[in-house]
Amino acid sequence: MVHSNYERDGGSNKSEIGSKGICEGPSDLSDILRGLASKLRHRDRGLAASSYVSMNTKLSPPGWPSNKRPNKRALLCGVSYNNKRKYRLRGTVNDVKDMRDLLINKFGYPAHCIRVLTEIIKYGVIRVTTNNTLNAEFEAKEFHPTKKNIENSMKWLVEDCQPGDSLVFYFSGHGLRQPDFKDDEIDGFDETICPVDFMQEGMIVDNDINTAIVKPLKPGVKLHALVDSCHSGTILDLHHVYDQKIKQWKDNSPPSGASKSTSGGLAICLSACEDHQLAADTTVFTGKTMYGALTFIFIEVIKQNSNLTYGQLLEDLSETFDENASRVKCLNSRTLARLFGYRITQKPLLSSSEKFDVYLTKVSL
Repeated sequence: MVHSNYERDGGSNKSEIGSKGICEGPSDLSDILRGLASKLRHRDRGLAASSYVSMNTKLSPPGWPSNKRPNKRALLCGVSYNNKRKYRLRGTVNDVKDMRDLLINKFGYPAHCIRVLTEIIKYGVIRVTTNNTLNAEFEAKEFHPTKKNIENSMKWLVEDCQPGDSLVFYFSGHGLRQPDFKDDEIDGFDETICPVDFMQEGMIVDNDINTAIVKPLKPGVKLHALVDSCHSGTILDLHHVYDQKIKQWKDNSPPSGASKSTSGGLAICLSACEDHQLAADTTVFTGKTMYGALTFIFIEVIKQNSNLTYGQLLEDLSETFDENASRVKCLNSRTLARLFGYRITQKPLLSSSEKFDVYLTKVSL
């Protein structure tokens, strides 16, 4: 992303944050934490509660009837890169919070089936005191958006997926490109997302994202990915990309012939921009509060239209971006300002594992 009055940077864009340790306590600490998590869930219905509830890594949360398996779940990642000021993004946590609210209130996702990864420490630390003797601190490091945690959470997202399941993967943060050495990219570059520790552990490459959350999709399973980062166009490496100009699907199959297909399910990805473009983190739409441009517009459009098709969604997104392009100014990167003249062209991109009529198919996450 480019951090800006309307930007999420892809060039100078990322920052690292070291993962933190777990202070181990007695054997019953996990039971104490689960009990505390339950209390916190009722006391605080905000973003923190979702993280605490998600502490159980199994698909069904504590207390969920075994014969009533949830068929909707989501992974929401918001990376702020707080340890490096010049890479910091101020809108990602707002993005995650509003996406979570949208999934719950608009699409009926159970709150306990939404896993949230952010850097907000107050959402990740539990202090426990029992019998006036135990004073333990458990830091939920598994909810920091590190490379390892994002990859593990991707596995959680698709674990034991069944026909009828609806899954959502959301990422708000920085994105980059790197040379492709496997001949599986038409443009010669792999697209990547940047976890909080990317400078230490590396980026998460589109090939690996495809392997983690696209290939496991069984018949009858649907995945929607929304990626609000720079260079995110073909971040899931799906076989078909929709061209808004000619209103047709274009082939995005790897030149090498490698298969990037699902196992019979459907994967649809909405990206903030094309592979060569930058994406925006902006205050343009609110005046003060920072949001990812794609995320903010997407949520507003979805809220205002109950029977929206994918074609209408793309048109509304593109029109809004075009209308606000002249208001874009880069706040944190003089280099980007010089290169792009304080303006960044951002065109949302739709890709899919299968072709479908975008003007007849309604958006349903």
